[in-house]
Amino acid sequence: MAIRFNPSSPCTSFPPSKLFNHGTTVSTWMDCSIWVCKIHARAKESKHSEIKYSNVCPVTAVSLQAGLSGNTLLKENVETEGKEGHFPFSESEEAESTLSIVVVGASGHLARKKIFPALFALFYNGRLPKNFAVFGYARRKMTDEDLRNTISKTLTCRVDDRENCDYKINEFLERCFYHSGQYSSEEHFAELDNKLMEKEAGRVSNRLFYLSIPPDIFVDAVRCANRRASSASGWMRVIVEKPFGRDTHSSKELTKGLKQYLTEDQIFRINHYLGEELVENLLVLRFSNLVFEPLWSRNYIQNVQLIFSEDFGIEGQGRLVHYVFGFLAAIICLLFSPFVVCRYFDNYGIIRDIMQNHLLQILALFAMETPVSLDAEDIRNEKVKVLRSMRPLQLKDVVVGQYAGYCDGETSYPAYTDDPTVAKNSLTPTFAAATLFVDNPRWDGVPFLVIAGKALHSKRAEIRVQFRQVPGNLYKRKFGSDLDEATNELVLRVQPNEAIYLKVNNKVPGLGLRLDRSDLNLLYRTRYPREVPDSYERLLLDAVDGERRLFIRSDELDAGWAILSPLLKELEEKKVVPELYTYGSRGPFGVHYLAATHNVRWADISCED
Repeated sequence: MAIRFNPSSPCTSFPPSKLFNHGTTVSTWMDCSIWVCKIHARAKESKHSEIKYSNVCPVTAVSLQAGLSGNTLLKENVETEGKEGHFPFSESEEAESTLSIVVVGASGHLARKKIFPALFALFYNGRLPKNFAVFGYARRKMTDEDLRNTISKTLTCRVDDRENCDYKINEFLERCFYHSGQYSSEEHFAELDNKLMEKEAGRVSNRLFYLSIPPDIFVDAVRCANRRASSASGWMRVIVEKPFGRDTHSSKELTKGLKQYLTEDQIFRINHYLGEELVENLLVLRFSNLVFEPLWSRNYIQNVQLIFSEDFGIEGQGRLVHYVFGFLAAIICLLFSPFVVCRYFDNYGIIRDIMQNHLLQILALFAMETPVSLDAEDIRNEKVKVLRSMRPLQLKDVVVGQYAGYCDGETSYPAYTDDPTVAKNSLTPTFAAATLFVDNPRWDGVPFLVIAGKALHSKRAEIRVQFRQVPGNLYKRKFGSDLDEATNELVLRVQPNEAIYLKVNNKVPGLGLRLDRSDLNLLYRTRYPREVPDSYERLLLDAVDGERRLFIRSDELDAGWAILSPLLKELEEKKVVPELYTYGSRGPFGVHYLAATHNVRWADISCED
């Protein structure tokens, strides 16, 4: 199926039956705003999906002025292919090929809680090909039934609760198998290959390996998979989980090791935050709405804030219980977590774990120039340009902190160093705030303020854009002395409760002249009542389809580490002591001095909606 949109033509609305008919070409549009549907090349709506209408036109479209017809990004033809329910595969391809997904590290927590449920959700919604199988691979001795019993406890039909839920779960579990082996054993991977070929039954075999294992054994696992379990007739792709090194040197060594056995196009470095709905919507919001693009520069934006806060400490990072403290937390971590997540965090810290892996990527997406097209390489090229334009972080532009414990009546909240897996003299930061600058014509002089922290007073991830004050504001006397309170602010809340809202000033109804600050709010759970898919579902779907735009390229990694590595080296060499802050507070006081240095008011990261 091919659907072509011509932005220079008039506009019309049309029903889903016309939109998705095979071979339909849309060329007759009514005289009104141009409606451009951005249909991802990876996916066709399945028979359970629906297009809702708002003001006649589909809500999945975005309205533009006719003057945007020259925008090459929006003029590009967007094609969708595939049989309904099995999106990228034609009938003949489905009959002749098979997909084998191998979860390496299948006994781990990430695999049980995220990867297998995401694969089931894709299967439940008809997003996987007809011929597919899922193999778990780990060192633990288990049978196929043991694996099925383990993962069945985490499978739900949360996306669309229909009567055939149990049937679908059983059908999915029948396609799940297990093989026990060492991650560095070519012999064990050869045994896995025999099992894969048995299920593939002579068809063209496409194989996707998901490495849910510690990074120090990535290269060994890739070597074994490439030499003994790669596809002889189809493609082979490998998804690699963070962390991607500890600094520039270790990251380059990891990339060099992987590229001994894989090409760059075969490596899918996953960052689950890039699969979040609001992060993906960031480009749509900016490049398909005329109202935002002219404002997206130093001329109108005073500062940009990226906030990532969690309301639990590393005892929650164990992901086994939410609030378990002291010795019990350590015992659970040691017994059940194969990677001992608590020790992982103490080795990496908040800057490597969150800033480098998540926030820099979101910042690059936010600040990049308009790409030539929606092609993965065009988007990633623009992200790399942003990262290369950023100044390396200096110690004077950073505040680091570490949470301290306190007692609230009968409830005790532990300090970071109270965890038995953490050294009492640990200097690992659990909080970091930094000011970044992008030295290019669009963003010159605009501070990008980044916060990442654990054990804070709220859990949220947001992008907040604070605009400049209105020059010669006629109503400045009505706002009092703090004109910053009157500035417009655009907020993209990634989680929880995904939302986009714009803070504007307006008159309070009445005889007097009293001004108020209100929100123009798009709350996703209200506007789109169906549950938003998990980010792992979107990223796994992209990997199966070979779509790379939400995955990280090696030169992106290099550019990101070039920004942070000098700072990390200085922190460790000078043994900088992090500022203590109380568990459940808003972080160390130093963040306010950092903001004042750049004449910026930190946005309130309380639980406002």
